[in-house]
Amino acid sequence: MKAIKVSEPFKLEITEVEKPKIENPGEVLVKIKAGGICGSDLGIYKGTNSLATYPRVIGHEFAGVVQEIGECVEGIAVGDKVAVDPVVSCGECYACTHGRHNVCESLEVMGVHRDGGFCEYIVVNYKNLYKTTKDTAFETLCLVEPFTIGAQINFRGQIGGDDTVLIMGCGPIGLTALQIAKKNGARVIMTDLIEKRLNMAKEMGADRVVNVKEEELQTAIHEFTNNVGINVVVDAVCSTKSFEQAVEVTSPAGRIVVIGLISQPSEIVQAAITKKELTITGSRLSNYKFSDVIQWMDAGEIKPELIRSHMYNYTEIKTAIDVAVNNPQDVCKIVIKFD
Repeated sequence: MKAIKVSEPFKLEITEVEKPKIENPGEVLVKIKAGGICGSDLGIYKGTNSLATYPRVIGHEFAGVVQEIGECVEGIAVGDKVAVDPVVSCGECYACTHGRHNVCESLEVMGVHRDGGFCEYIVVNYKNLYKTTKDTAFETLCLVEPFTIGAQINFRGQIGGDDTVLIMGCGPIGLTALQIAKKNGARVIMTDLIEKRLNMAKEMGADRVVNVKEEELQTAIHEFTNNVGINVVVDAVCSTKSFEQAVEVTSPAGRIVVIGLISQPSEIVQAAITKKELTITGSRLSNYKFSDVIQWMDAGEIKPELIRSHMYNYTEIKTAIDVAVNNPQDVCKIVIKFD
């Protein structure tokens, strides 16, 4: 079968690999139909993703149709349309036994730590599959995974209907967090440097957008919150300075959700946290949010297709990667089809 593999940084190819077979009774063979290119895929391609090893079949946002099932599989049948949770956990460590498998001590993510879904077929445990009962296009179903990241962010930030929320960054994850925050009833202000992305945020329901090259954020926040401050800040910019600014603009009793994996330290005064009794929380991947996202999608409460900006056949993967790397201002989410 065909697979999209990065053998080393900047060396990507469509290669022939052996079609996987079911070896355990709880496994399922899935024919991949579509997948989304994520920033982590680009990081593997460019050699900047410190979590990945090579060679690697990339892709952790993907969906397909069930072809075969193992004898102990429950709730999944041949022909089901499924999205795949790429998180693989041990089930035994402290995090796993306390309901936090997404930060398992031996966590692996398909497409990063082990081969992923940019291939014609994959074998996975049936517990990682989530089906839709709707006639959802595969190029939309594959976008469930990034929306689970937005769902986890909203859960960790406890975002509700009486909150004002600042989402820093209008990339794909910021936009998924926006859609779910609006579904939850929050008022949302979003920032970015790219006007095209700010326009996308407005189309998806942002109450206010700020181009931080042209407008002073603190002034905009004072106007947006009537000088109270932001209740919840989602830092999807993930820089040292954005984290510092998040602490500055959050209201008393507010929450900050950080999703960055940078190693450089930020300069934050403890008093700024203590005086306002801020809650600062990390959010990584998602913790069993697939069912929720598919339910919201099927009900029309969120629209994953709105973040899709480009679509290519898998045979055009080099073109797709080049577009994502060289024209990031024009790209939100690129979807690869395996038809």
